[in-house]
Amino acid sequence: MVNIGIVGVGLVGSELLAQLHATSAKRLKVVGLTNSRNMVVSDTEYKSLSLTQWKQELENSSVAADLGVFAKYLADAPDHSVIVDCTASDAVSQLYPAWLKAGVSVVTPNKKGFSGSLDLYKEIVALAANLGPAPVDGAKSPLAYHESTVGAGLPVLSTLTDLVKTGDEIEKIEGIFSGTLSYLFNNFSSLSSSEGSQSFSEIVKVAKELGYTEPDPRDDLNGMDVARKVTICGRLAGLDLDLSTLPVENIVPGPLQSVASADEFMAKLPEFDDHFKQLNEGAKKEGQVLRYVGLVDVKGGQSGVKLLKYPASHPFASLQGSDNIIKFTTKYFPNGLIIQGAGAGAAVTSFGIYSDLLKVQERVEGF
Repeated sequence: MVNIGIVGVGLVGSELLAQLHATSAKRLKVVGLTNSRNMVVSDTEYKSLSLTQWKQELENSSVAADLGVFAKYLADAPDHSVIVDCTASDAVSQLYPAWLKAGVSVVTPNKKGFSGSLDLYKEIVALAANLGPAPVDGAKSPLAYHESTVGAGLPVLSTLTDLVKTGDEIEKIEGIFSGTLSYLFNNFSSLSSSEGSQSFSEIVKVAKELGYTEPDPRDDLNGMDVARKVTICGRLAGLDLDLSTLPVENIVPGPLQSVASADEFMAKLPEFDDHFKQLNEGAKKEGQVLRYVGLVDVKGGQSGVKLLKYPASHPFASLQGSDNIIKFTTKYFPNGLIIQGAGAGAAVTSFGIYSDLLKVQERVEGF
């Protein structure tokens, strides 16, 4: 039996609880929930909380949120415990080493701990039995899984881990890692005569209305989300990539990078439609399309995030909708191993988290 405590019960955390309820996961018990205000934990017998009444229980709880108390409750459990961090908080990710030292495993879609400080990342790796040389101590050995930090539920990191562990040599990892930027450029830059007629600002406006972008689309267009995913992949491939030195092409026009609000940005973006139109037409003249790509260049040392051109024959050129696509080029797969599919959204992100929880359960229970 594995006890679960969930930190952050917003869109993804709520969906995870719904999936656990729908599948009646008998070997996984949710025994604690916390948001930024309140928390609720089970009793000393660590019985499962209600997966149908949890919102009311958390809302009515008089216990103030305290991650120290929350983690200790889970660490004191007789069975193995996991904290699922469903936040995007840097402060919460800083607590992972303390949780792992206490014997509590970590499962998370939060990119901060695995793409931020290299020192923090190396400490997490050293403490997690599945990532580094941590000693295995039966069911109490702490584990750390973060499949859903890259590509949501797509098996990107598990595939990369398998390639590395089996002795394959990673040459290059390239991909369209952002569902938002995938949607924008799939619609804006196409060799099809029926597509590409809308201006860039119009497509950004539609994407924002559909909820594909962050509240401020500059948080997508500046490339930092893709940079975090590139950093995570690069580190798993053996590179000490650092966000502070990784080259990232910010495609927000310079004069708009410092405007005060998202509304002002959206209002002024049409002034730069000609800039994006010229980029697109230049690519079309060469029979190519524009795609915003992240690159881990293990052999050539040219890792980064940039807007690139691809011919119609390339898999990235034919991508549809808001899908992600990641291509591994390795010794064993010189022509590339490709993973493609939905890489954003609460349902697929929660699927990735759930899959990681099952990995923890299978590992600590020996099946």
